[in-house]
Amino acid sequence: MLNRFLRATVTKLLGPIAHLFLRLGISPDIVTIVGTVGVSAGALIFFPRGDLWVGVLVVTAFVFSDTIDGIMARQSGRSTKWGAYLDSTLDRVGDAAIFGGLVLYYASIGDNSVMAGLALACLILGSVVSYARARAEGLGFTASVGIAERADRLVAVLAAAFFADLFDSTLLLGVVLALLAVASFVTVLQRITTVRSQALATGEVNH
Repeated sequence: MLNRFLRATVTKLLGPIAHLFLRLGISPDIVTIVGTVGVSAGALIFFPRGDLWVGVLVVTAFVFSDTIDGIMARQSGRSTKWGAYLDSTLDRVGDAAIFGGLVLYYASIGDNSVMAGLALACLILGSVVSYARARAEGLGFTASVGIAERADRLVAVLAAAFFADLFDSTLLLGVVLALLAVASFVTVLQRITTVRSQALATGEVNH
């Protein structure tokens, strides 16, 4: 949802940065890698210590690299399958680090098994959401449907973590994590049923 509504605005804002990086001779792949390292470091260093709002700021500073590298690739005319593969693969690493950092916090000094479980559910289901689409496309189907796309999940969890820490409200983050887990589960079901419908139409289902 956020991808559809904000892509044009974000692209316009980050375009000059992408152009500058290209002029400096920086490749899109380097931006992808540095961004993933920054996101992972911010989440895995600060979240487990309970410094959620600091971690969110660090993660946010690097998370836009996911958009910048794509803009760079288009501006330079160097959009490749390798770049798309690297970007998608490292996206999963960053996502896992964010939710994994929350799991580590609540499973240790945060001492809240319910929150740890919710964060773990989001980590697992988020990975399945991505896999369900990737596997479908690898088999020649499409599965781009769903109510919990990656951008939606990231914005929701980062905003919730920031304000939950700022206002000392575990309930706020807990509610958001629970909603994300449910939305991710629904998205997985949507993608499964969508692919099944396509498979039925092409006779690719065993009865």
